[in-house]
Amino acid sequence: MPRVSDEHLANRRRQILDAARTCFLRNGFHATSMQDVIAEAGLSVGAVYRYFKSKNEIVTAIAEEVVGGVDEALADLVASDLSVTATLGRALSFVDAQTGPDGVFRLAIQVWAEAMRDPALAKFVSGAYGRIRGHFVELARHAQARGELSASADAEAMGAVLFGMMPAYALQRVLTGTPDRESFLRGVTAILKG
Repeated sequence: MPRVSDEHLANRRRQILDAARTCFLRNGFHATSMQDVIAEAGLSVGAVYRYFKSKNEIVTAIAEEVVGGVDEALADLVASDLSVTATLGRALSFVDAQTGPDGVFRLAIQVWAEAMRDPALAKFVSGAYGRIRGHFVELARHAQARGELSASADAEAMGAVLFGMMPAYALQRVLTGTPDRESFLRGVTAILKG
């Protein structure tokens, strides 16, 4: 039997994750069964279980992709060394692009909820969000060095608050469709100047 190429394996894994994502966005994690994912992927039971032993493994793989994309985007933003307001504005644009019907933040909300009951996922989420919060701490330190934020303030605390604004904005956008980016950014700017 010929060996299956790495590209074929990666494409098949992607097919399963895309099918699971579609199911999870449509029905949520708990209302989606492995049979639903298998049917959506159009694969055999054995083909899906070759890549993922359980739905929890699929949820974790999707969480890793979602958080990895957010982590990478924020690392790039902070490295650009823009002002706090400009960085947050770009971060909010990223969030806006991810809060629509197929956006990753709809899955992130489910991951947050699932992390409350799954210790392995909770550990992953805690570590990943700690790294993401670290980008905002770095942003605060850069802003302190530029005189944009108080040099005497605790950069860790400011970074935690700046980070907290992103899921707060995303959650509001997913659940209510508001506020718009400009309104939220005006509010953040007013708080930072105050």
